[in-house]
Amino acid sequence: MSLLRGLFWLVLFGFFTFCFIVLFEYGTADFSDGFKKEFERVKAFAMQASKPADKAKK
Repeated sequence: MSLLRGLFWLVLFGFFTFCFIVLFEYGTADFSDGFKKEFERVKAFAMQASKPADKAKK
């Protein structure tokens, strides 16, 4: 149960950190558009990072 609680707090911390970064970068006027842009950027980074590395030809 402690592991589940720790995971919950880690996810919550990540979410609020992400919101703070979006708020700092885009401000309150563009928060929703900035949230969408940054989420797409993070998603693209995660997809690219999860691909296996190409083997270099010798």
